[in-house]
Formats: sequence, C-alpha cells, structure tokens
Amino acid sequence: MTKQLSSFEYIRGGQTPFFRLPIAGGGESGGRIGDPTRFAGARAVILGVPWDSGTTYLPGARVAPYHVRRVSAFVSGHHPKHQLDVFERVPAVDGGNIPTTPFDAGLMREAVQAEIAAVCAAGAVPFVVGGDHSVTTPVLRAIHAVHGPVCVVHIDAHFDTSDAAVWGDDFNHGTPIRHAIADGHVARGGLFQIGLRGGWKDADEARISLGHDARLFPASVFERRSAVEIADEIRTAIADRPVYLTIDVDGVDPAFCPGTGTPVPGGLTTREVLCLLDNLAGVRVVGMDLVEVSPPHDHADITSIFAAHAVFAGLGLLAVSDAQANPRP
Repeated sequence: MTKQLSSFEYIRGGQTPFFRLPIAGGGESGGRIGDPTRFAGARAVILGVPWDSGTTYLPGARVAPYHVRRVSAFVSGHHPKHQLDVFERVPAVDGGNIPTTPFDAGLMREAVQAEIAAVCAAGAVPFVVGGDHSVTTPVLRAIHAVHGPVCVVHIDAHFDTSDAAVWGDDFNHGTPIRHAIADGHVARGGLFQIGLRGGWKDADEARISLGHDARLFPASVFERRSAVEIADEIRTAIADRPVYLTIDVDGVDPAFCPGTGTPVPGGLTTREVLCLLDNLAGVRVVGMDLVEVSPPHDHADITSIFAAHAVFAGLGLLAVSDAQANPRP
C-alpha cells in the first residue's frame, strides 16, 4: 500500500515527486540504470524522460517531467468514478528521470529500454512522462520483451507512421507507431488510433495503420459518437489482452492543451479524453506514456495539469484491473 504524503509533509520536504509519492531508492547499484531492485515492492513506477531532440517543430518537451511532477501534487488519490483509492490499491513510486543526453538518440533509446526493462523485472508497470513521442519506441521494446505483442490505444492528432524519407531520421516523434508495427510490438487488429485530424501528406497516409487492421477514430467521429461509446467498442475489442496506452497531448484541441510543439485545431476536449480513459476500466494495462507536453508553450500550466490527470486516469485503470483480479473481502 502506498500512502501519499500529506500536504504539510509535501511542503515540508520541499521535493516534487509525482503525486506526492515516495521516491524510488538507490537499489543495490546505488541508482544505476537497469537495476530492478530500485523498484522492489512497487506495482507502478512513474518515470520522466527529459528528451525532445526528436521534435520536428517546437521543442520544449524535455522539461515536461519537472512541470507535470509539480502540478501532480494537487491530484488526490481517490478516484471518483472507480470509487477506490488508487495508491492504496497500487503501491507506486516516483522512479525519477531516466538520464539522457540531448545529443544522442541511440543512447536515449538504450537507457529508456534498460530502465523500463528493470521496472518490468521488478513486477511493476511503467508510466512514462516524456519527452517527445520518440521515447515510446524503446518503452514498447521493453514491454514487448515481457508481454509479447500488445494492444495499443494511441491518442494523437497524427498517425506517427512516418519514416526517414520525411525528415532524414528514422527515429523521431513522427515514427513510433510505424516502428511498433514493423517490429511486431503491436498485435494485429490491436491498434486503436484516436483523435486523428488535419491534412495528410498524401493519399496513403493511413496505409500502414489500415494494413495492420487498426481501428481509426478521427476527431470528427466525436461529432456523432460519444467517448463512452467509443471506449466501450475499444474495451470489447481488447478483451483480456495486454494493452499499452500512449497519449500525445496534441490529440487534444490546443484550446485545452496549448502547451505542445505540434498543435492541430479541431481536437478532442480534455473531458472527452479523460472520459474515454475512465471508461476503458477493465482492460489490463501493462504500460503507459504521456508525451509532447511543452511547458514553454503552455499557459497557466493547463497542459501539464491535464497531463497529470491523464496519467492518474491510467493509474486508475491499473487499480481497477488489479482489484478485479484480487478482490478484497
């Protein structure tokens, strides 16, 4: 069981862990990347990845973990829809930031994959706050090594199936879903892309996703279908398969989340996204990331605040599935 610090204890300590949670210890290696003993006893580990060298427009996401931590302190642990205390049901720790250099994408991927592998080896579920969307590729590599092909719920304005022909780099924030499909990390028919909109680069923009039997839910679908209805369809299709959640905040309309490097008008509302996540209750979450928050382009922390609540919604889904698997008297 995890106990959030009281408001007084949080202020007294002067630190800013995610959701006022305990900070992971140094482990047997004193904090070396890839040491699962750091996360012993945790069911969920929340990690930051301060990386945005994969962005193609406005940078700034590298500082998101610090800002999301700060505002997450005001998120209380009892989930009003699920009616359970998330951190009582799910022992959780702040695993710190995964050290990266802004000059070497390969080293970033190695570090992220090693640390996520350590979280999984400790029997915990990783929740990652980026950083840009290129951090998803090494996270999914580590997830796949444990769970095999997973379902992926992907909220984003973009397909993220680009390749090196677009920007000259095969690993940027527009490529993670293509890598996930090509590397066999996402199950066929298990990709759900939500919030897609804006102009396509050509008529084949959806080809890779549709070729993997993905289900597409463009932002325009929300004009005639509710978030609850869409969540029900996705939850039924996933059934008992493991699922990974990846949320790019540009899937949300910039009126609600202006702090992102690639804003696209006409997106989902924050209420629609949180409603959709909450109504996925029952799926078996094996990992999650929240990416592309750019605090330098935010206003009054509203994007970071949404990010904190979205991560809490993901933690809530883990708490529900754990409660269903191990009901208490």
